[in-house]
Amino acid sequence: MRFGRPGRRGWRSAGRPLRAGLAGLVLVVLVGILAPWIAPYDPLEQLDAASGRHRPPMTAMAAVRLAPEGWQLAERVERVPGGLVIERLGESRVESAANVLNLTADGVADRRLFILGSDRFGRDVLSRIVHGARISLLIGFLAVAIALVIGVTVGALAALGPRLVDAVLMRVVDGILAFPALLVLIVLVAFFATGTGTLIVLLGCVAWLGIARLTRAELLSLRERDFVIAARGLGASPWRVFFRHLLPNAFPPVLLQAVLIVGGLILTESTLSFLGFGVQPPAPSWGNMIADGRHHLTRAWWEGVFPGLALVGTVIALNVATDGLRDLLDPRHDAGRTPTVETR
Repeated sequence: MRFGRPGRRGWRSAGRPLRAGLAGLVLVVLVGILAPWIAPYDPLEQLDAASGRHRPPMTAMAAVRLAPEGWQLAERVERVPGGLVIERLGESRVESAANVLNLTADGVADRRLFILGSDRFGRDVLSRIVHGARISLLIGFLAVAIALVIGVTVGALAALGPRLVDAVLMRVVDGILAFPALLVLIVLVAFFATGTGTLIVLLGCVAWLGIARLTRAELLSLRERDFVIAARGLGASPWRVFFRHLLPNAFPPVLLQAVLIVGGLILTESTLSFLGFGVQPPAPSWGNMIADGRHHLTRAWWEGVFPGLALVGTVIALNVATDGLRDLLDPRHDAGRTPTVETR
């Protein structure tokens, strides 16, 4: 596939899905970047696990800070002379004003609103989803950056090197592709110490195979083009031909392939976290949040459904944006269309 500048019809037909996909992707990226300021609460905060567990969406509770016990969440509080009536876990009791550290004239100064509900430890689901977006996107983009470096290097060596190097490298790629990627990752993660940095490196070391094959195919088709032959005839060095003529023309489809791989890597990371091999609790990840919520779908569906929707929406936005950009840059996008006659 050759890529060029988009035509007017390309902008019209590919622009709408492209804008929709980019808007969704930008939204998720901004949420991840601004997570500490967007999240209502600390994603690891367990203010009162006993009273705050499995609260449905849009539940508002009073946060009472008691001198000996610390924070407690109450369904209802009422200010009475000399103290505070607290209704919590189906029981009602009166605390003296001296024991309530955040007492006000109307009750208490602090509240907790679980917009998307709470999990089994009383942690805010929305805050964990927001911070999970940062972790998932960080893993996806850093892993694909590693895969891009390895894939382009291997693909360039295979396409421009001796035939023996090409044969050896491609057979190695074919051999690795013969194994299921998820199985290879589980084995590698089980062998190495589990951690976010290790997971990023391992994902990048598995995801470069498709990039290498695409880079090789693009460079093989470009190296016999007239402008490349002309550059060689004018005495340009192999390095200059590669970096000035071959790589810039081969990189756009490779970059689109890499962006498309980001969605797959986010899904892979979520799958590993779901199986217990990815991001480890209590750090929030969409995968381990779905894993925690799968046991409570009948009584606390929000614990697993909302992280799943965030994951699906992000992957769809990535795929739609990549497909729209590919259609926009493909010169064959306008081919075969019947021209329209504009009347004034």
